[in-house]
Amino acid sequence: MANILAIESSCDETAVAILSDGKLLSNVVATQISVHERFGGVMPEIASRLHAENITVCLSQALHESGLSFEDIDAFAVTRGPGLIGCLHVGLQAAKTLAMLYDKPLIPVHHLAGHIYANEYVGEFHFPLLCVVVSGGNTELVLMKDHMDFEIIGETVDDAVGESYDKVARVLGLPYPGGLPIDQHAKNGKHVYDLPEPKGMENPLDFSYSGLKTAVINLVNSMKMKGEPVSVDDMARSFQDVAVKMIVDRALKAIEMHKVKQVILAGGVSANSYLRAQMKEKLEGSDVELIIPPLWCTTDNAAMIAKVAERLYEKKVFASLSLGVDPNWKIDHWDDFE
Repeated sequence: MANILAIESSCDETAVAILSDGKLLSNVVATQISVHERFGGVMPEIASRLHAENITVCLSQALHESGLSFEDIDAFAVTRGPGLIGCLHVGLQAAKTLAMLYDKPLIPVHHLAGHIYANEYVGEFHFPLLCVVVSGGNTELVLMKDHMDFEIIGETVDDAVGESYDKVARVLGLPYPGGLPIDQHAKNGKHVYDLPEPKGMENPLDFSYSGLKTAVINLVNSMKMKGEPVSVDDMARSFQDVAVKMIVDRALKAIEMHKVKQVILAGGVSANSYLRAQMKEKLEGSDVELIIPPLWCTTDNAAMIAKVAERLYEKKVFASLSLGVDPNWKIDHWDDFE
């Protein structure tokens, strides 16, 4: 075991965590949401600049909370991808600099693997298991037959579910990020608007959110042009019912097809209360165990990166200082980074 310092900067959170022999000593997160909400989404150039401003502060605070110094760190881990290229660069350059200065190993970590392994703070993995990875940039079903063994068996062919939530929230006049306000309004609404779900996809485990998102936007704009009132509660409920049903239906198909022992929710959208409730309801009484991450694990943080890095350190999976970022890095190629 070792002292591992991990850095996460893939989108709009600058985060640093220190894990020591499996114990989380610090987990510092500097969020940029208040800056980006005025634009209704993340502005990449601004995000990169804010990461550069925040990284040294987060490093200092993480060390202070842990009671350790840089000299005590055995390896530096960092999110290599996927994510926004400029944001990833800030974290990677910080990690490479520290690895060089203190002559310690550099560990590249896949962002989605981090979201998956955040669940190890909750419970032990039992294989084979299904990871339902749902976030602002990703919507995937990932089958794991062992640790660090990822097979993508279903993915979005266009928009991610979290991105759709954000864009629907914007057209309804709700704040960014859109997941929480839509979830809250949906609890007070009824499913009265007829919205489409994609049919006849080549892979029955794949997702498509472009049509659903566009249908909401067109319907809202059409109603406004006609002077008809739009019920935000009812539209949020109608949208969320279809969006979450798509996830649950495909997850249940995958469970049956692959005979998994465990299902893990991961990513920002796993904080959605309706998704959590639906998954609990559908799996209640079955032999399949459901692990739902605590809310602090659903947003981007470095504790999840450290958890993956801990396993990679044991395997001596290290990168050279010539390592570059990969904004489109696929999780089933997590070990392909040279």
